Amino acid sequence: MPQVTHDVIGEALTAFWEGDTEAVINVDSNITEGEEIPVSYLFRDVGDIPDLEKEALTYARGSVLDVGAGAGVHALFLQESYDVCALEASKKACEIMKLRGVKEVIHISIQEFRGRTFDTIFLLMNGLGIAGTQIGLKSLLIHLGTLLEQGGQIILDSADIIYMFEDEEGGVDINLNAAYYGELEYEISYKENKATFQWLYLGYELLHDYAKEAGFVCEKIYDGPMNSYLAKLTVGDE
Repeated sequence: MPQVTHDVIGEALTAFWEGDTEAVINVDSNITEGEEIPVSYLFRDVGDIPDLEKEALTYARGSVLDVGAGAGVHALFLQESYDVCALEASKKACEIMKLRGVKEVIHISIQEFRGRTFDTIFLLMNGLGIAGTQIGLKSLLIHLGTLLEQGGQIILDSADIIYMFEDEEGGVDINLNAAYYGELEYEISYKENKATFQWLYLGYELLHDYAKEAGFVCEKIYDGPMNSYLAKLTVGDE
């Protein structure tokens, strides 16, 4: 579960909204450093989102929960056809979504959210990462199950980042005694504000196993670039 020390995302979104169109979020992790995310990307039109996300949105039905809604890219599009609840842990991001016209915004983390059920739950832009670790994934999946209507579905994406550990000869350099290679430590910053948290990238086969253990049927519904994929989880027997 992300352990945010400052609302970096919210600060950056607010700066962009107030006119700093060149704002960037700096990203470092335990396996990469020096990356930048233009904040404008978080305000993109739904027509400019990756094909994987476009495919995901076609699975929406009934009442929808958009987890980690950010600046509301998906929620704004989905609410044209569905009843959408946009869930976001960043208070300032929630304020931006309201200003942009998202109809229902709730400021809370998914782990703390209780008391409602939905037909479709979206965790997009590697939304599975909020689990942080494989242990966190177990509890997250069980919790998400309590938020589903009967016959409901979870649509999420992730990626197997094994390719990031390949050497020049095509071998893989991984410490088998260390934590799972997809459990990363991140630091993001915007100006003087910084946040550190864990983030999970998970290969599909492992997701399938964890989903089955939590009582879900797991189906891969789309293959994206760089070992990314889109999956649908429903409750039932395989």
